[in-house]
Amino acid sequence: MTTHATAAPPTMTAWAQHRYGDAEAVAPEEVPVPSPGPDDVLVRVHATALNSADARVMRGDPLILRLAFGLRRPRTAVQGRDIAGTVVRAGAAVTTLQVGDAVLGETTGGGLAPFVAVPAARLVLRPEGLDDLVAATLPMAGGTAWQALALAGLEGDAARGARVLIVGAGGGVGHFTVQLAALRGAQVTALAGPRALPVVTALGATTGLEHRRTDLSQLTAASFDAVVVIAGDHPLRQLRRLVVPGGTVVLVSGGSRPVTGPLAVILRAMVLSVFGSRRLRPLAATAKPEITAELARLAAAGDITPHIERVWPQTQARAALAHIDAAHTVGKLVVRGL
Repeated sequence: MTTHATAAPPTMTAWAQHRYGDAEAVAPEEVPVPSPGPDDVLVRVHATALNSADARVMRGDPLILRLAFGLRRPRTAVQGRDIAGTVVRAGAAVTTLQVGDAVLGETTGGGLAPFVAVPAARLVLRPEGLDDLVAATLPMAGGTAWQALALAGLEGDAARGARVLIVGAGGGVGHFTVQLAALRGAQVTALAGPRALPVVTALGATTGLEHRRTDLSQLTAASFDAVVVIAGDHPLRQLRRLVVPGGTVVLVSGGSRPVTGPLAVILRAMVLSVFGSRRLRPLAATAKPEITAELARLAAAGDITPHIERVWPQTQARAALAHIDAAHTVGKLVVRGL
């Protein structure tokens, strides 16, 4: 396919940072509109959903993260990894997308700007009737939820009737995990904050537990087939006792030490899993466009419904980053493109 292009300005205003820090490190900056490579497309951004990953990269927290994202400052100056938008240019080697296509997907950053260049392989077509704001919420959070349930063995017939506890059910990943597990026929117990409990119960949780009033050590042992941990820093032995023999605890979050992050917990989980039949499985979720496409299909059909707590205009992207950084969002937070 030859390179296609539609009109795009030479420069744009992006929310960029040149040092690690809180949202005050991010400021609007006039930068060149990126040029897509041969395998890339240039996307006009209609919506960007923020994730905790954006806040962690913004802060460079934990420190070990900086080995991958930049030692002294973020290698990608503009945050925003989940996007929905329209292709306005396509590289010469791109055969799967063309100018005018409505797309969504997970990028390596750059969504808090009017345009972003993305490898075409990372994007999928947005189904007709699926709103951009909804589409943007799906890739990272929905994809992580999907992969967590797969690691727990909750797919197909194995999920039907299974008892699953979701710890940290109120956030972006958590509320998708609730919906997907319920959609597959599981009996879902959701541990979440008081503001999130009405949301997750409406989305399919059969039982809701308030996290500040629930001591996991007091729950009945071996009462779940799987436990998915998305938030919190809970003792591994305490989590493992909650699942039946042959059951699985999936660690989406292993807590966060200032320097090493979840590494210590991951290593301990690997050691403990050697003993006994109750498995502890850390999850390292990755971008999987095929899962994004399936999530988009489910959302377009109304089978899953992202809860969008708030929509911010792109002119207030700094405030949106501060909000996600505070870690109190129920469901998803979306920044609307210009």
